[in-house]
Amino acid sequence: MPVGIPKVPFQVPGDNDASWVDIYNRIYRERLLFLGKELDIQTSNQLAGIMIYLSIESNSRDLFFFINSPGGGIVSGLSLFDTMQAVEPDVHTLAMGLTASIAAFLLVGGEITKRRAFPHARRQ
Repeated sequence: MPVGIPKVPFQVPGDNDASWVDIYNRIYRERLLFLGKELDIQTSNQLAGIMIYLSIESNSRDLFFFINSPGGGIVSGLSLFDTMQAVEPDVHTLAMGLTASIAAFLLVGGEITKRRAFPHARRQ
């Protein structure tokens, strides 16, 4: 069996049949975003683009940003932080695993009452 991105069924509203989409597409449709590696400019741009798209799609549903990152570039982090502040929906930030350096800064960039850390998350 080839290794790749898993596919899951998803029913588009209005369609009778479900279609198979990659798991990340399905997760994004639920407004869940993940930072699971060192932050670089490409990753920052992708996450910012997804945040902007989701806020255009529905500005009343909150976004959930899960962070497990050793940090990364300051400029990349600041651009993502600015995007989090600019989008209209509230951004919940959740620390899991390691959250250090600019990733810790992004963690506190979430809506003030909507910042969380899992019990065994390590914040530095």
